[in-house]
Amino acid sequence: MRKRELLCRLSPSIHGLRGKQVEGTFKDKVAPSPSVSINQIVRFKKTALRRGVWYRALNLVERGILDLTARYVAVIKSAKLAKIVSAILEKQKLASEGVVDRLVRTVGFSSAEKVSRIAQSWGNRSAVSWGKDAGLARYLAVTHLNANGLN
Repeated sequence: MRKRELLCRLSPSIHGLRGKQVEGTFKDKVAPSPSVSINQIVRFKKTALRRGVWYRALNLVERGILDLTARYVAVIKSAKLAKIVSAILEKQKLASEGVVDRLVRTVGFSSAEKVSRIAQSWGNRSAVSWGKDAGLARYLAVTHLNANGLN
């Protein structure tokens, strides 16, 4: 994506819409996104640099958006910018995730759900909460890792 196309998407008022009447508002078209603080962006950047994910997982445009937002914006008021920044931070979060954490998310919770359903079918009523138990999911993920390696 070229810089001009990105700028048009991020800020249509810069490229010809300033002063023109636009039907509807942006808030009508987009659901409110979670708020992102500037401190959160700075903290994520420090963590990503420390783990070596900043340059590996994020491209130049994404790094630029986070840098410029942290440097020049006091509070993110734009729902569109907040949505973009949230998506970039989520991408970075997934990239900086460790092997065990990734296995807990992908294998552990699904295995815990299976174990929970089997135990419920045998009549164990307390097994309802097992599918969402993080400790059981981590245990099953580590067991899977030990049995299968990193595959």
